[in-house]
Amino acid sequence: MSRGRLHHVELWVPSLERAERSWGWLLTTLGYTEHQRWDAGVSWILDGTYVVVEQSPALAADVHDRRAPGLNHLAIHGGTRDEVDQLVAAAPDHGWALLFPDRHPHAGGPDHYAAYLENEDGYEVEVVAD
Repeated sequence: MSRGRLHHVELWVPSLERAERSWGWLLTTLGYTEHQRWDAGVSWILDGTYVVVEQSPALAADVHDRRAPGLNHLAIHGGTRDEVDQLVAAAPDHGWALLFPDRHPHAGGPDHYAAYLENEDGYEVEVVAD
């Protein structure tokens, strides 16, 4: 493994069921495979980096606010522009809503093609076209 490469991200979620519906669909669509599963969580892995969602009994709150200090969003390579567009079209069926629709797909600037999605628990992901 490469020094400095991201090993994993762990997201504590208020509902494992909703997280599996949204994150599970998104990550498997992008090429991740299920890695681990236990009563309170599940993870998906791609090329040695994995994403964990866990409904921890130690949660201090039941709401995520991406605008509060802490994690704002994850940015993930989404493939070609067509692949990003296909993902955006399917996203609502899996608990994701398009953010900044008036500026999509250039909400990150005129030379940046990406979809900004938010799931029903308030987590944001930026799916970037290569």
